[in-house]
Amino acid sequence: MYIKRHLEEQILNASKHYPVVMVCGQRQVGKSTMLNHIRESNRRYVTFDDANARRLAEQDPALFFETYGYPLLIDEFQRVPSVLLEMKKIVDEKALSGEDNRGMFWITGSQKFKMMKNISDSLAGRIAVFEMAGLSTGEIEGRAPILFDPSVDVLRKRLPMNKKKNIHQIYDRIFRGSMPALISSEVERDRFYMDYVNTYLERDIRDLAQVGKLTEFYEFLVFMAARTSQELKYSEIANALGISVPTAKEWVSILERSGAIFILRPYSSNITNRLVKTPKVYFMDTGLAAYLCRWPDAATLENGAMDGAFLETYVVTEIVKSYYNAGKQTDLYYYRDVDKKEVDLLVVKADKIYPIEVKKSKVPNHADKNFGVLAKLKTDIAPGIILCMSDELVPYNRNSWFCPISVL
Repeated sequence: MYIKRHLEEQILNASKHYPVVMVCGQRQVGKSTMLNHIRESNRRYVTFDDANARRLAEQDPALFFETYGYPLLIDEFQRVPSVLLEMKKIVDEKALSGEDNRGMFWITGSQKFKMMKNISDSLAGRIAVFEMAGLSTGEIEGRAPILFDPSVDVLRKRLPMNKKKNIHQIYDRIFRGSMPALISSEVERDRFYMDYVNTYLERDIRDLAQVGKLTEFYEFLVFMAARTSQELKYSEIANALGISVPTAKEWVSILERSGAIFILRPYSSNITNRLVKTPKVYFMDTGLAAYLCRWPDAATLENGAMDGAFLETYVVTEIVKSYYNAGKQTDLYYYRDVDKKEVDLLVVKADKIYPIEVKKSKVPNHADKNFGVLAKLKTDIAPGIILCMSDELVPYNRNSWFCPISVL
């Protein structure tokens, strides 16, 4: 069963304006499935998982493109990144001859395009790049695509369109994860993630960097999953796993490049030097993180020591997905100062900052206690949102509102 993806319209629209459209993202999030679903009947498909196609592209890229022609969809192009130079030559020749070069190539990759060394400049101005994550709750529920907006007026209009969910249903979603195969089929969850991790280690990690011992990297993966929604401290990783700090940084970079994690940067301001500079890290697929941490079921996770960390991860990644699906840059941060005053999430929109806290209870006490410290930033602070298990959008006080997590 195919689940309609919110990125579809963005891709089709970009293809009307750019010669090359790229969709990058974590393995198994549905990149090639979506593109195959929406591609025109005359657009050929080739994957660089095919050894013959890969060999031809590596040895004679000009002959490769003569063979497959265009419009063309190339899957897993990061396995032969050198084809981009030939691709650039082809689209430029088309432009110089006055021919229409729009929509010639669609490509997918399991690495973030902007982080690929010596590659991202090849098609500057000629390529539209989209990031894709697992299914959002909106996609699973069949809702129309909408960028998350923390304005109270927008949230009030949005809530009636969303399904109300209790805390058990939310943790069921967290535990199950967002991989399309787990939503649209009867595949057994633990089996899926076991195969996923093995494939990720054996293929993506070997492709991305020279990781000596995959066993050590697996231990690192588990360590990072257990710290989802926590501050990213390289020295802590290095000490816990017996690796060097440079190795810890490289391995974190691998997870970020392959779309497995999202790194939330701290908000910085020239007004004060009392803000921390340490980012936070979130696993993009909560099901994968729960599997790596060996949580046996949703109920145990809901009542376990990491319940808050996983709920915050779910909220942050759902908001991140809304940016990806709208083709927008994520303008998200968190706040923490040297006095350990913290706000879970800051959404920066134009010249306003919208503070957001994530709480598990229905009526959290003092949930807005740190919103006041944002006044020192000397900018316009909008009313804060406390995403919690409230039944409706209601004011907590004049400067903050309780909002059901089911708004996401």
